Amino acid sequence: MREIHVDEIRDTVAQMCIEAAIDLSEDVCTAFDRALETETAPVAKEVIGLLQENARIAREERLPICQDTGIAVFFVEVGQDLRIKNGFLADAINDGVRKGYKEGYLRKSVVDPLTRKNTGDNTPAVIYTEVVPGDKLRISFMPKGAGSENMSAIRMLRPTDGVEGITAFVLECVKNAGANPCPPIVVGVGIGGTFEKASVMAKKALLRHIGSPNPKLELARLEEDLLKAVNRTGIGPEGMGGKVTAMAVHVETYPCHIASLPVAVNINCHAARHKTITL
Repeated sequence: MREIHVDEIRDTVAQMCIEAAIDLSEDVCTAFDRALETETAPVAKEVIGLLQENARIAREERLPICQDTGIAVFFVEVGQDLRIKNGFLADAINDGVRKGYKEGYLRKSVVDPLTRKNTGDNTPAVIYTEVVPGDKLRISFMPKGAGSENMSAIRMLRPTDGVEGITAFVLECVKNAGANPCPPIVVGVGIGGTFEKASVMAKKALLRHIGSPNPKLELARLEEDLLKAVNRTGIGPEGMGGKVTAMAVHVETYPCHIASLPVAVNINCHAARHKTITL
């Protein structure tokens, strides 16, 4: 059985926190380029140019892309033939967040939900763990800002609502969000499962490379149709109007009960920060 020491996990997570906050990934930068080619309105094109400039300055000056460096969200795949040595996985991840946010001078945004007292180190992280075949540890990190997270929603639709009902709900969420989540956005949609399963799927969908279609053809078509519908709203970059309100819509599904149709929408801002590392 392969072993991995908790110190390696801690140090890897710390570096991921810093890099994700500063370096916008290639898929997001490419999506900006596509958006610039698509837009025709002068103001919208200028806004996208400013977003590109902001990303460049952050990368070159080693500064966070946004002042909201988010709550730390992790999706972790643990190989069943892997042993975590000298500690617990969740503790190692939280230690990494604590270390990364301190060393990277990243804003600590995590508070008690009722007293609103800051925990002081951006922990605890939100961690979703899945046991998978093999002996590897795959860590996906997403610093989730509140501006986009607050615009997310879930609804228990009727089974008879079907695709039309799903589309209407997604559009309702986007329209209600308006400029608040700093578009052009990425829209994660979770369909099926249960109340909480749909929400987790919607969040996890945001980790996919922007514009990568769902491997299931019918879902890829749904993603394309939803993206076109979202962009027809005309909200545009930073709510200034234009053709590109969203850079992508990513849909994930799971079988559900015959009497229900849960649908969750989780929105990411234009700075769709994410990073994945396999140890």
